Amino acid sequence: MAKDKTLFVCSECGGTSPKWLGKCPSCGAWNTLVEQAAGAGAGGGPANNRFGTQFASLAGASELTTLSDIEATDVARTPTGLDELDRVLGGGIVSGGVTLIGGDPGIGKSTLLLQAVDALQRAGQNALYVTGEESGSQVALRSKRLGLDHSQVQVLAEIQLEKIIATLDATRPAIAVIDSIQTVYSDQLTSAPGSVAQVRECAAHLTRFAKTSGTAVVLVGHVTKEGALAGPRVLEHMVDTVLYFEGETHSTFRLVRAIKNRFGAVNEIGVFAMTERGLKGVTNPSAIFLSQHSEPVPGSVVLVTLEGTRPMLVEIQALVDNGGPSPRRLSVGLDRDRLAMLLAVLHRHAGVACMDQDVFVNAVGGVRISEPAADLAVMLAITSSLRGKPLPKGFIAFGEVGLAGEVRPAPRGQERLREAAKLGFSVAVVPKANAPKKGAKEIEGLTIHAVDRIEEAMDVVRRLD
Repeated sequence: MAKDKTLFVCSECGGTSPKWLGKCPSCGAWNTLVEQAAGAGAGGGPANNRFGTQFASLAGASELTTLSDIEATDVARTPTGLDELDRVLGGGIVSGGVTLIGGDPGIGKSTLLLQAVDALQRAGQNALYVTGEESGSQVALRSKRLGLDHSQVQVLAEIQLEKIIATLDATRPAIAVIDSIQTVYSDQLTSAPGSVAQVRECAAHLTRFAKTSGTAVVLVGHVTKEGALAGPRVLEHMVDTVLYFEGETHSTFRLVRAIKNRFGAVNEIGVFAMTERGLKGVTNPSAIFLSQHSEPVPGSVVLVTLEGTRPMLVEIQALVDNGGPSPRRLSVGLDRDRLAMLLAVLHRHAGVACMDQDVFVNAVGGVRISEPAADLAVMLAITSSLRGKPLPKGFIAFGEVGLAGEVRPAPRGQERLREAAKLGFSVAVVPKANAPKKGAKEIEGLTIHAVDRIEEAMDVVRRLD
């Protein structure tokens, strides 16, 4: 049977060419032409004829309606049975929603999804697991290893898109996992599985099926060596939710982070521990990001950070040591450029000079902190290490520091303080705007020092010595 015609489309400008060229004839960009089915984007090509009108559009045509006349209803969710995963998803899976989850090889993506679909199946939701990288017997072996006895999850070992969609159409499961999208290919394209054209077209047809049938589809995606999802960037725009599975190979803890979520909040994280029986949710993640020092040590400050809606305590460690002719600035889990800026502010406004010192800063536990509320904790940790004096036991700090030396408030400061008090911390240095107002209820067991400038924070630390 003859293959349908294909075109090569520039990923930069959208220009087309009947054959592959190293340089796009329209915009002049190099190595940007990718193969796709001829006419697929216009709606009249062979690819659309192949699938018929059933998957021709994401939503049916309707009459024009003003926004105020449309009834706003909450999205119904089905819990997966894994509390930490439900937290990241915003409460559970959504009917017709498409979720993309990526992560390093061996991080636990397949394990997590197999546990989730088994829990959904046991809750009465029909689940289908499509495996393109493993055989059915390998999936069954993993299921046995995870202790999922007598699992009724349906398994399909297939990588051809047309057969997968035909099976989905016949069974109409509540949730379908495609592991992974890079292994799926369509007969309508001549390129190999995993190519830009194949990934984009297969994801588009699976998304259309999800929207028309109400089946929740989960796509597993490979990542590049830089940690980004492999394939065309349009893949992340096409789906409803994008999750990243993170973790260090030497650590048993894993983080699932929401980067995009049309049905819930972004930047939520779920914390899991890898055990012999699979991934287990961690109910108190602050415990894994705090070192178990018997006594305070120089250069250690506990930060109350905010991950989505969850206040979390993370230990910030700093080490300041004599440097050579070119002192180094190294940070793990924190932005290196921001570290250089904070060192300049520390020198100008607090008189703490580290020009000839090596400065190393680390967020314990492998967590990545992007919010500026970590500034004050980082600066206090650096000062503590430079002076060689530990901060008091039970000390926490948070707050953004500006270039003029002012300490700015952090969002949801009262929740951060209550979380610290709940875990037994007793001394806090925070922005003045985050301190309890006069007449407000004090936070029991927590002595709060409110500061406006970095100089004031340094004076408080000296008085606490």
